[in-house]
Amino acid sequence: MPQFAYVAVDAQRKAVNGKTEQIDRAGVIAALTKQNLRPVSIREVKKRVGINVDFQHLFQPNHVKADRLVIFTRQLSAMVGAGVPLLRSLTSLEKHAEDPMLKKILADVIKNVEGGMSLGEAINKHPETFNDIYVNMVRAGEAAGILDDILKRLAFQQEKSAKIRKKVRSAMAYPLVLMVITTLAFFGLMLFVIPQIGKILTDLGGPDAKLPGITLFMLGVSHIITTYWYIIFPAIGGIIYGTLRYVKTPRGKRQFDTLMLRIPGIKTIVTKLAVARFARTFSALMGAGVAVLECLDVTSRAVGNTLFAEALRAAAKEVKNGKSLSAVIERNDLFPAIVAQMLAVGEETGQTDTVLVKVADFYEDEVDLAIESIGSIIEPAMIVLMGSMVGLIAASVMTPIAQLSQNIK
Repeated sequence: MPQFAYVAVDAQRKAVNGKTEQIDRAGVIAALTKQNLRPVSIREVKKRVGINVDFQHLFQPNHVKADRLVIFTRQLSAMVGAGVPLLRSLTSLEKHAEDPMLKKILADVIKNVEGGMSLGEAINKHPETFNDIYVNMVRAGEAAGILDDILKRLAFQQEKSAKIRKKVRSAMAYPLVLMVITTLAFFGLMLFVIPQIGKILTDLGGPDAKLPGITLFMLGVSHIITTYWYIIFPAIGGIIYGTLRYVKTPRGKRQFDTLMLRIPGIKTIVTKLAVARFARTFSALMGAGVAVLECLDVTSRAVGNTLFAEALRAAAKEVKNGKSLSAVIERNDLFPAIVAQMLAVGEETGQTDTVLVKVADFYEDEVDLAIESIGSIIEPAMIVLMGSMVGLIAASVMTPIAQLSQNIK
């Protein structure tokens, strides 16, 4: 959106200078008129082309943390609910904000609200901080005049989502740490320990000594790694990097999500997590007064799984043609039967948002239990894997030593 610099005069004929982002000059004039300002001159500010490094913000985080956003939402809800004007509430929160990124974003939001934008339009210019769910709920709250209540719902939903993310990350942290330690230990033994042991065995038994097959295998692997390490390690790094980049593409993301729904144990967690997100997000949007088709569109982008997103977009098309959402969901194998049943109850009673909150609570508890159960399985499995690796190396070392000792006797 183009930026305009303006000079205007207020009711006391005092000059006012400033900048604003509008679609065109007519938008600037309309925004200034709303502020009781009479424009004197308006000119478009041309953006500079080139490299512009802001060293002040170079090492600052480029996003707002989830907990800071929750606190801001709750504070704004309290101030608006207490009758404080929106612009004054935003100015106060911007003044006392501790997060530099949030402070910068709020300053821009305040400038746009002063220029005549609604809060929903102003925050929509910062999608990296305020996602589609946040923007659509704020817009609905402004339209219905219940912005404070909508902000409370938003803060609650964000807290729930952050809680689930933390539990998933904490459950994955321990297996990943064990996997990294196991990998480092393997390569460390192959690079530094096994070659020395091979030298000792050769010195004891001579160059013609017959070594067990397991020892020859370990020495062969060690020889390959020590000889071609400058090829192996970059290749492993390239494979990991390429895989991560591919998974971020639409096709790679879909294949990854499909794989996750085929692995026993992981499938249960992914399904319950997606259903919990769907129910929580859809209920929040419905409670805010957002239309059903728009709820499905926004929820499909927030559910976190490509297959579930495609199912919701397909459901939106059928709902648009006159079918009930519960009947469409019931025919889809991705969603558990209880989701369609609860949706049907909500549609009959007119309390879909309330019913889906219960579904979200239920599946969030189920996610907690599933994460705990799979974590209890992964931990001993990783320990067995590490023990097997150590046992294999010990067997490859002790077996030839035992044979050599028998020969010496």
